[in-house]
Amino acid sequence: MKTAIAMLESTGPYSQSRVIQSEKNKKELPDDFEKRVWRERMWSTEDGHVFIPPMQFCNSLKEAAKYLSIPVPGKGGKVTFTKNFEAGVLVTQRLVLPDIAEKVLPEKLYVPSDGRRGGTKRVYRYFPLIPTWVGAVTYTIFDDLITEDVFKQVLDASGKLIGIGRFRPRNMGYYGTFKFTELLWNVE
Repeated sequence: MKTAIAMLESTGPYSQSRVIQSEKNKKELPDDFEKRVWRERMWSTEDGHVFIPPMQFCNSLKEAAKYLSIPVPGKGGKVTFTKNFEAGVLVTQRLVLPDIAEKVLPEKLYVPSDGRRGGTKRVYRYFPLIPTWVGAVTYTIFDDLITEDVFKQVLDASGKLIGIGRFRPRNMGYYGTFKFTELLWNVE
């Protein structure tokens, strides 16, 4: 088992789209409902700080490994690191940002009402927008075949090509991009 601590820095805005649990009040207009509950789309700690769920970083890394399909040396070129990353890497700690949920500003968008691209009925929705963020993310690597060089390559693609959050590159957007500024490998 190895541990990699990546110092990450946003290269684009970040937005979340957590499912809203609140019910619409009787006689409440749709736009009034959105204005009242849009902050529920953010993940936040008990003391009100916004956080990025660990699985966003983990899934981004795994999707990048699949996208790159880097061949495992000595396996004939047909076996790639995809399955090694899918089963052998985990992120368990959320990245708590200094941003206070109550102070985050919304972004008003005209989007499909069912949330699916190309939907015919459109409505206004409000999404939280965090212009910049920075922090350390700890990756636990259980698969010994994953080397530091391969991990760096996949992590770089994760931030540039896949991203995290709503409207990320993987979903045909440009939010949620990031880069790693430092990587501490095999930290005990």
